[in-house]
Amino acid sequence: MKLFYGWIVVGVGIVVSCIGVGTMLSLGVFLQPISEATGWSRTGISTAALLNWLCMGIGSFLWGALSDRFGTRAVVLSGGLLLGAGAVTASRAASLGQFQIFFGVLVGLAAGSFYTPLTATTTRWFTKNRSLAVALVSAGLSLGSTIIGPLARWMTTSYDWRTAMLVIGDLAWLLIIPAALVIREPAAPRPGAAAGGEGGEFTVAQALRTPQFAAIALTNFACCAAHSGPIFHMVTHAIDHGIPVMAATTVLSVAGLASLSGRIICGLMADRIGAKRMLLIGLALQAVSVSLYVFTRDLAGFYAVAVMFGFAYGGAMPLYAIIVREYFGARIMGTVFGAVGAVATLGMALGPWVGGWLYDSLGSYFWLYMGSFGIGLGAVAIAFTFRPPRRIPAALPSPSVAG
Repeated sequence: MKLFYGWIVVGVGIVVSCIGVGTMLSLGVFLQPISEATGWSRTGISTAALLNWLCMGIGSFLWGALSDRFGTRAVVLSGGLLLGAGAVTASRAASLGQFQIFFGVLVGLAAGSFYTPLTATTTRWFTKNRSLAVALVSAGLSLGSTIIGPLARWMTTSYDWRTAMLVIGDLAWLLIIPAALVIREPAAPRPGAAAGGEGGEFTVAQALRTPQFAAIALTNFACCAAHSGPIFHMVTHAIDHGIPVMAATTVLSVAGLASLSGRIICGLMADRIGAKRMLLIGLALQAVSVSLYVFTRDLAGFYAVAVMFGFAYGGAMPLYAIIVREYFGARIMGTVFGAVGAVATLGMALGPWVGGWLYDSLGSYFWLYMGSFGIGLGAVAIAFTFRPPRRIPAALPSPSVAG
């Protein structure tokens, strides 16, 4: 039996997302070693994460539009080249400003070339099992923190942070460039047939002016603002409570594994109960779990909260792509989902920087978690405003694009 090529694209998406976004997220593991070795403040290093997310947001929109026009293969290949260059040059940075440019700007721009274009391409390959396929691509993000984080910590402990970052940059070149060459676009559907039957015949300009786009983008923004700070400062927060360094790093890995399971389980559930309903459940669970960090003190508690928190934020994230696909269809999926991602990454950018600023100003992360809890509840409230997507009659999809 011939393997449906869409699943190969999913496999590539998992690998590329793992290495690409995992490299960017590894900065949370590097935070303390870099600060101790260089004397740079946590706020200054966290500013690189702020730049990561801002540049990733801009990149998501630009790369998404380019993938709609030129194809995902070219976009991912270009991003892989840029990612390796950013990490390698950051490992040689002689000042905080250089580090912020090399890691913050270059790595951030590169990271935007992976998840959005690969997700858009995946939605075009599948009709059946679409939520599951998108969730699996999204699972690469969880694997990134699970694999790249401990690798970065082990190499930093064995050598130093510069060597660890250099090796990670080399791995990006070694793995992403050949993986990009495997990516294909599905055969075009028959003239007059809508891809999967969702969405209307929107132009990009029309889509970006709809209240549906505003609601989706603002929900994703609030969702990301709620979990980005707790994720980035998770390891350092555990260390501050006396957890050994390697054990604290495994807390991030546990959250990553829980996020992986959340993406798959919530993807399966979304195919059955709907993406909006599943998103509301995930957002509510995320808000509750963030608040529990205020009461967490020992390693067992950090593991328990990491499981709950990881499952929640992991489960919510792939559902935005499904909702965008349902509202706006496949033709402009890369551009519109990139625009949603650009807004969402503003939320991702704020959390790490605000967390570092609050810690440097107040000496603890208490208000980071309280603020994240409130913003998380706001995400739930906005998600309740989603209207049903507009649907149009469509012919059955051709076998070449069904999965």
